[in-house]
Amino acid sequence: MTENFEIIDHEYDVVVVGAGGAGLRAGFGCAEKGLKTALISKVFPTRSHTVAAQGGISAALGNMGDDDWRFHMYDTIKGSDWLGDQDAIEYMCREAIPAVIELEHYGVPFSRTAEGKIYQRAFGGMTTDYGKGTAQRTCAAADRTGHAMLHTLYQQALKHKAEFFIEYFALDLIMGDDGECLGVMCWSLDDGTIHRFRAHQVILATGGYGRAYFSCTSAHTCTGDGGGMVARAGLPLQDMEFTQFHPTGIYGAGMLITEGVRGEGGYLTNSEGERFMERYAPSAKDLASRDVVSRSMTIEIREGRGVGDKKDHIHLNLMHLDPEIIHLRLPGIAENAKIFAGVDVTKQPIPVLPTMHYNMGGIPTNFRTEVVNPTVKDPNAVVSGLMAIGEAACVSVHGANRLGSNSLLDLVVFGRAAATRCAEVVSPNMPHKSLKNNDDQRALDRLDKYRNTKGKTSTSELRGKMQHTMQDHAAVFRTGETLEEGHKKIVEVFNARDNLGLKDHSMIFNTDLVETLELDNLLYQSVASLASAVNREESRGAHAREDFPDRDDKKWMKHTMTQVDEKGGTKIDYRPVVLTTLTDEVEAVPPKARVY
Repeated sequence: MTENFEIIDHEYDVVVVGAGGAGLRAGFGCAEKGLKTALISKVFPTRSHTVAAQGGISAALGNMGDDDWRFHMYDTIKGSDWLGDQDAIEYMCREAIPAVIELEHYGVPFSRTAEGKIYQRAFGGMTTDYGKGTAQRTCAAADRTGHAMLHTLYQQALKHKAEFFIEYFALDLIMGDDGECLGVMCWSLDDGTIHRFRAHQVILATGGYGRAYFSCTSAHTCTGDGGGMVARAGLPLQDMEFTQFHPTGIYGAGMLITEGVRGEGGYLTNSEGERFMERYAPSAKDLASRDVVSRSMTIEIREGRGVGDKKDHIHLNLMHLDPEIIHLRLPGIAENAKIFAGVDVTKQPIPVLPTMHYNMGGIPTNFRTEVVNPTVKDPNAVVSGLMAIGEAACVSVHGANRLGSNSLLDLVVFGRAAATRCAEVVSPNMPHKSLKNNDDQRALDRLDKYRNTKGKTSTSELRGKMQHTMQDHAAVFRTGETLEEGHKKIVEVFNARDNLGLKDHSMIFNTDLVETLELDNLLYQSVASLASAVNREESRGAHAREDFPDRDDKKWMKHTMTQVDEKGGTKIDYRPVVLTTLTDEVEAVPPKARVY
């Protein structure tokens, strides 16, 4: 109950939950516009998962050959398998060019061409002239682009005097009777105090839920805390069936090997030394989109052409590249391959396997980043006071499959869009709505329940069951039978939370309790993911159903909206895909077969 906790109140114009790339860009953007802004993060900002992004950020700068943002838009729509909203995609690709130049002016140390321009490399699915040529569109800072961006954005947030609350764990949203968001409840890990943040706009920038899977490229902090809070608030999550597997995670370790390796000329081979991608994607080959490459690798392994003693992985070859190029443009990859696979990339191939990498689905928003909760009358009804950006959100610019290097772009473009929208709807120091006595009670009851739970199952044991269920039943290839079995199992795991037992019942840096709250968040999204995957009876992008191998635009050209209740029950509804553009500068791209 509330009286067990000391509650400290804060009032801000804007509260941003999460201080990775998206949160920092939104946070300093709001502060820059004169809004009193708080950034809440469970880890130190420069330890956010954006730091792990390697390959680069896409923008049609044309530094390495002719390019146009309209080509970028076409590629993104095609990459999304026509499930992306074309108004949001137009906005992102058009704004990419000023966004990247802005990053350069902030101080991101991009790699350079001989002329001193930002260096751009080829990436999967990125073409020129509407699919006819290969685009070098991905702006890179060697293979540590996310690291360079995150540190630069953090400096900007400090410069603009955004206020940080570091090592604060967001518990739940404070929702009013009219369905509006009034703020967020947080727990300070340092001293055990509870903090009630009032805000006119809460921006969720909490990242993806990759740790729902056993093998993934995500950090252990990627537990989808924003999605969990939204689900518990009774709001739907969008397109949760679409999970991206990156083709090249280091075999056994899951550590990411950037697509930039293939952009620099690296290629995949099977046990016969064959460059097999030529069979699956004759035009794009190793630079086909990620879902296509992941499925191709999986087929090679299934058909007995995998490498290694167990024939259960694939080789990624860099040995033909000039060691100087590797040293200059892929230094981190060479280091990771040595540490995690024990190979010298100048002499040996890297053992790789598709690894869970990115969540296309998430909290539904419009292109202004406002969270939407569809009604019968309005499929785009906005939830007052609530926004979402980055991997936590589903704008939807990525649709059924994200193109590599569009995620770092997503962060900065929609982080900036959130700040712009906040400045339009919030006046500095506006009075806050009054809270009722029990508006924040749900968060405190949940915290108390888990803190004092005395069941027989440990958090790590239950987390393992969840991760193996997701790995086994929601993988690269799916069937109705495996998905239904997985859905049944994940609901059982979800309800097994009632039997969790914690040994540490304190409030100060209780990592056992943090992991339990994170597991709770992951489970809401795991249930939504499997329920929506069972429901979508077609193959589209990253959702590959062997029992429904074709894309079915007539029946399934729509977003899945999934609500999860407290017992793991789900309610599924739909929202139309936006097939019109934002401006008349470009025409919408009609659906057609997706071939690389």
